[in-house]
Amino acid sequence: MSLTVATLIPGLFLLAVGLPLLLANSAALAAFKAFPRSQTAAVVCFGGGSAWFLYNVAHLSEADFGHYRGWLFVGFALVAAFSFKCVPDFLAVRGACVLMLLAAMPLLDSAYMEYEHPQRLFMVTAVYFGIALALWLGAQPWRLRDFFEWLFARMGRSRGVGGFLTLYGLVLCAVAFTY
Repeated sequence: MSLTVATLIPGLFLLAVGLPLLLANSAALAAFKAFPRSQTAAVVCFGGGSAWFLYNVAHLSEADFGHYRGWLFVGFALVAAFSFKCVPDFLAVRGACVLMLLAAMPLLDSAYMEYEHPQRLFMVTAVYFGIALALWLGAQPWRLRDFFEWLFARMGRSRGVGGFLTLYGLVLCAVAFTY
């Protein structure tokens, strides 16, 4: 993945999340509030994250437990399948965390050893913040629900957060074309 694309992807994602918050779109705000416990979001996020993770397991090299990849694939596939039955609460949040952690590697790999482009640090900072947030929310997914309750208690909060995310997304989109 090129550094331009790797910087543009988080920028567009931040714009997609920030603009509805900034504009206070009622449908988007309702979707944000419903996201943590949404079954549809759980299937999309956790299902997508599971599929991506299982793809990585299926393509393990011999040095990375490649001899056991069949067993690992079956074991992790069972864990993913039983997650929908045994721990359905906040599965969308956990799935989004899995997707963030899996997406971080190709994004950070594109910026590795690119010292002649110091503006890459705008993207790297956002990705590392996303990793920290994903680890925290993966362990305590109900915190996202609590954050949304706090965020939407006053319209100014959601507009402020939306404004920041939109501005940072615009910065990333602009930086993407400077490499």
